[in-house]
Amino acid sequence: MRLSVLTAILLGCASMAGCASSSNPETALSIKPSAEVTSSVKSGPVPEVAVGEGKVKADGGAEMLAWAGATPENHVFETMEKQSAVPETRPENAVFAIEPSVGRSAKRSRVYSQQFRDAHPINFGKRAPKHYQVHGVDVSRWQGDIDWMKLRTQGANFAFIKATDGGDHLDPMFQKNWRLAKEAGIRRGAYHFFYWCRVASSQAEWFIRNVPRDPDALPPVIDAEYNGESACKKRLTRAQYVEKIKVFAEMLERHYGKRPIIYTAPDFYEDNLSGELTQYPFWLRSVAAHPSKRYPNRRWTFWQYSGSGLSHGVSGKIDLNVFAGSESDWHNWLAGQSGTRTASAN
Repeated sequence: MRLSVLTAILLGCASMAGCASSSNPETALSIKPSAEVTSSVKSGPVPEVAVGEGKVKADGGAEMLAWAGATPENHVFETMEKQSAVPETRPENAVFAIEPSVGRSAKRSRVYSQQFRDAHPINFGKRAPKHYQVHGVDVSRWQGDIDWMKLRTQGANFAFIKATDGGDHLDPMFQKNWRLAKEAGIRRGAYHFFYWCRVASSQAEWFIRNVPRDPDALPPVIDAEYNGESACKKRLTRAQYVEKIKVFAEMLERHYGKRPIIYTAPDFYEDNLSGELTQYPFWLRSVAAHPSKRYPNRRWTFWQYSGSGLSHGVSGKIDLNVFAGSESDWHNWLAGQSGTRTASAN
């Protein structure tokens, strides 16, 4: 009798331990890392910072925990790749991270004139960046610790912040940059560096896990370009590139309620995106000429004109950008908050 009771107690303890183990938050949020190696083509020291409550490797490796919550499950959507996308109605039991709006009002935020310098200035002719009224930046871990308040007064009215790439890489500075940029009053959005050897749906789910839904945020961005430093050497057809972008973009639009922006470079655009995806706003890289010369007949919303910018508030170089319209156009575009209305490229 005593032996039976002792056995029952031991079995009960083992059962309880098993239940406790299965509810471990790290187990619930962990994602099996892939063998991919993706990163923007940059070099330099990587800041050592903690992201959320998960583990972060200095090389941006896969030992990270998503900090923005879980993504909806059981998505069904037929595509050329047999990938999934977010359904028209979200599951009632799905968990979504929604970042609260802090101090929202109808008052327009101040637009600071740009005080940036350039380590390698270019003569853009009559339509130079200085002729545009609204300037901004894009950043990643390579900028290290940023003084966001100072950067704003230098002319960073908006900022696109690196969040994710591939299906398991999180920029170790994202959470900190995301929070501090908003505290400084900068309109900011998150971008994802696309890894072409992984299905689009899993990359969208990873982005959704790590980037909160904030009604004040700019539309999310997909960075669609070639990357010679990537472990992915596969080249796809134009139709396959476009399909992956569409799957990713549709999932993000349904989750965030904002039409994503497509960032690209001249070579990738010419090979795969000229005449494609006209329903999306574009952010174009063109560091040697006005976008009208590199991307004929393409309307754009943002122009990245330099990768060698210099500014107080940042150590080293930073990417510089302009918004296509006037200051009034900027405020109207922000008020729309949908990302579907693009300013005319003049």
